[in-house]
Amino acid sequence: MRYALAGGGKRIRPVLCLAVGDALGVEPVELLPAAAALELVHSFSLVHDDLPALDDDAVRRGQPSAHVRFGEATAILAGDALLAEAYRLALSYGSPDVARELARSTLAMIGGQYLDVTGGEPDLEALDRLKTGALFGACIGCALAVAGVPSDEQAPWRQFGGEIGLLFQLVDDVLDEDGHVLTLGVNGTRRLAEHALRRADDCLDRVAADTSVLRDIAGGLLERTS
Repeated sequence: MRYALAGGGKRIRPVLCLAVGDALGVEPVELLPAAAALELVHSFSLVHDDLPALDDDAVRRGQPSAHVRFGEATAILAGDALLAEAYRLALSYGSPDVARELARSTLAMIGGQYLDVTGGEPDLEALDRLKTGALFGACIGCALAVAGVPSDEQAPWRQFGGEIGLLFQLVDDVLDEDGHVLTLGVNGTRRLAEHALRRADDCLDRVAADTSVLRDIAGGLLERTS
């Protein structure tokens, strides 16, 4: 479990959760269980996706994948344990709302992976919103839950989460020369990412909070090189 968590990565999901909480006036310590749970779910998904039965990737973040390093059985158990620990943290709050956010996003992510491996995927953007966007949406939703934001005030925040998840995946496609790049080319895919960033900024314009850190994060995602 520690091997999967300590192998690097951008930690963008917990950072997003903390940044949304900061904009809403929530102390970081209150958000740490939710932020850590998000990273644990992400790590679980990587450990399992790398398995031979799914994506069969031997390398993750520049080092051997968990199943290569420890064997398939141990990797499966480690992924299961990462997910269980995520829910233990999510359920440490007085309300079950954080755990519900994680459950919805995890189910969507698993559903997207199922569609991917069985060849039953809808259009590529819809698949991206399941496999990648769902957990990005949970980064926002978990912070909203901890902050106690009323449901009728959540729409622009949640729309921002959807756009930031799409942006992240589109830039990944450019870096990996995969996904949308195969049909739209690098320039076409980058234009889609730029449109997603503009829509994300428009969402933040609709909330009464200091969102400067979130805007910086979104802009940095467009310009990332790894």
